[in-house]
Amino acid sequence: MRKLLQCLLFLIACTHLASAQEYTLLIKGGHVIDPKNNIDAVMDVAVKGDSIAKVAENINPATAAKVINAKGMYVTPGLIDIHTHNFMGTIPNRYLNNSFDAVAPDGFTFRCGVTTVVDAGSSGWKNFETFNEQTIKHSKTRVLAFINIVGGGMRGGPYEQDLSDMDTKMTALTIKQYRNLIVGIKVAHYEGAEWAPVDRAVAAGVLTDKPVMIDFGGSNPPLSLEELFRDHLRPGDIYTHAYAQVRGRMSIVDSTGKLRPFVLEARKKGIFFDVGHGGISFCYSQAIPALKAGFFPSTISTDIHAGSMNGAMKDQLNVMDKFLNMGMTMPALIKAVTSEAALAIKHEELGNLSEKSVADIAILSIEKGKFGFTDGMGNRQEGTQRLVCELTVRAGKVVYDLNALANVINEGKQ
Repeated sequence: MRKLLQCLLFLIACTHLASAQEYTLLIKGGHVIDPKNNIDAVMDVAVKGDSIAKVAENINPATAAKVINAKGMYVTPGLIDIHTHNFMGTIPNRYLNNSFDAVAPDGFTFRCGVTTVVDAGSSGWKNFETFNEQTIKHSKTRVLAFINIVGGGMRGGPYEQDLSDMDTKMTALTIKQYRNLIVGIKVAHYEGAEWAPVDRAVAAGVLTDKPVMIDFGGSNPPLSLEELFRDHLRPGDIYTHAYAQVRGRMSIVDSTGKLRPFVLEARKKGIFFDVGHGGISFCYSQAIPALKAGFFPSTISTDIHAGSMNGAMKDQLNVMDKFLNMGMTMPALIKAVTSEAALAIKHEELGNLSEKSVADIAILSIEKGKFGFTDGMGNRQEGTQRLVCELTVRAGKVVYDLNALANVINEGKQ
């Protein structure tokens, strides 16, 4: 009888403990930056299952199964990188389409606080299903995509010059079939002097209510950037490689260091300006005067592939570091990789810490020191701070933990 009573009391205690532990995870004492909800203060973030349960001051740690001390760190929504190349494969000479140069998402995302990536046109309507089967379905990272207006995708060279493979109808049909995965249409690398690739992509966007992301330039003779913004792109379309200075593309800052007036008009129109750093598509000679003129990026992205990640770009945090050291504030910086990025891809359920939203979270710290950063042209700038990802949560689960913040200290006990 006594043993039965002890068992009963034990079960009651366990039930009480379980009910008291309302949350599966609690991040305490961090500086929360959640631009969508106008939060920029020291607060706690509670998670239940795969969702945000509560963001408030002084949440009782006894109510959580696991507590993470984030004092002195920033707690933000999981970062969104809207320009990546992830259609990895084993076919040679395919550039970023089912190729060796595209990179697997989970290998570079979580260690940078990134929980969502958007592949920027590596696949077209002819091979999006292959991309879905090979990469999207096998990634813990949330992988979305811009589909290339070229049916064969980003195969490089002459394959991206073939107007007969730029099919508005088939592109739109594929988007409708995979509406939850495809966020828009990508135009890139066309060298002809026609507007056809842009206009066909925009037409597909009209049919599907999706934005176009354009990698503009390389045409011979060059097409007008002002005309692109004024006559071809719509509010909500995205101009990537905004701070590039490359052949065949008019830059946003002129030779005297002044921002071109029509660029401001394009922003007023509602066009997003994305960084898309890549291998050579970010230049300090553009970024520094643009930022001094108050022209900050709408979104900050990597254009990551095997080449850029081992060159000047490195990763999402390194790109963010460059803008942080050029004077961008932390709230503005985080907005460009969370809520504004979510707005650009029309997935506003992402990039925030609202109650009941998916629990994608990044914990970041700032390291002080003397650091060097370079643009795609080899120009070096020094900085005094850089971001470090301490921990990443994806759908309520800790998927990266640099300093074992989520682990209980073992004092030698077995």
